[in-house]
Amino acid sequence: MRIILAVIMSVCLTGASLAADMSCSATAKDKKLAGAALKSFMTKCEKDASAKCDADAKAKNLHGAAQTSFTKKCVKDASGV
Repeated sequence: MRIILAVIMSVCLTGASLAADMSCSATAKDKKLAGAALKSFMTKCEKDASAKCDADAKAKNLHGAAQTSFTKKCVKDASGV
């Protein structure tokens, strides 16, 4: 139980640090993208966020459900969706 609690707390703290960076949707809105340009930008941005979040999960030595949960939340926070 303590390990699960520690993982949940680390996910919450990481989410707060990602909020400092602009999300993909906020950046797209600032750039006033629409249509194909918006879709292309969001796809690339989410792919980059996924790679970064996977690397962060490996750095934290997360495996299994903890890794999946961390990565999913991290990508969601980074994309702003």
